[in-house]
Amino acid sequence: MAKVRKIKKILKSVPTIEGAGVHLKRAFGSHHAPQLDPFLLLDDFHSDDPKDYIMGFPWHPHRGIETITYVIQGNVEHGDSMGNKGTINLGDIQWMTAGSGIIHQEMPKGDKNRNLWGFQLWANLPASHKMMEPRYREVKSADIPEVITDNGTHIKIICGEIDGVQGPVQDIVTKPEYLDITIPAKQTFDYPTESGYTVLAYAIKGDGFFDPEISSSTKKENLIQFDEGEQISITAGDEGMRFLLITGKPIGEPVAWYGPIVMNSQEELQQAFDEYKNGTFVK
Repeated sequence: MAKVRKIKKILKSVPTIEGAGVHLKRAFGSHHAPQLDPFLLLDDFHSDDPKDYIMGFPWHPHRGIETITYVIQGNVEHGDSMGNKGTINLGDIQWMTAGSGIIHQEMPKGDKNRNLWGFQLWANLPASHKMMEPRYREVKSADIPEVITDNGTHIKIICGEIDGVQGPVQDIVTKPEYLDITIPAKQTFDYPTESGYTVLAYAIKGDGFFDPEISSSTKKENLIQFDEGEQISITAGDEGMRFLLITGKPIGEPVAWYGPIVMNSQEELQQAFDEYKNGTFVK
């Protein structure tokens, strides 16, 4: 019988201000690295007040990481130093591999009711890929497949594969999964996980039981870090449960991190910021 992963830790998201004044909730960030390797940060931006988000994230650099933006209400306009620009709409995802260096901006906009809701995940890159050529993928909601299980659980597959159905984001070096899962009330979702991988769940609606041996439920805006095992078993509470499931292969390398740049050493960090100042950052 497969060993079910237990809860290792629960992190309550913390109110934070980022960019030019965007109010968001941070599920985890720099002081948790490298506990959640290969993941670095997860932000939840959710508001119906434009003052909380309209100033956005003006032009800023990234190097050494991937930024993954998923929008479930409103939209985010964006542009970057490679000439890409567009809008991430409801249900869309932008998977940006900064690699050797990219400068971009992200400007959130609410829907007709002024609602904005989305998530940004940062994934680290190993030393062998930190200076890779930047690449950018924008995936529309219609291109994200959805699998429905026998008990009515809905699984949107952004990255990963379930029952032969593969998500649109592929060829990522840390072999991550990124799933948006909704479990009906009082139903159980069992799912196999790779041994040795980091497995995280971020609760966004309702409540649920993420560990069969713990009788108290976990509610929205909490991040669950699972212990080692071969599968997870999650049972939704009376209202049902929606959560993001994120898994990835740990890199196991030193992390040198300052602001939007993550490298392996302080010398590499200094070089990146020197290049940004002298105009040679983008390769």
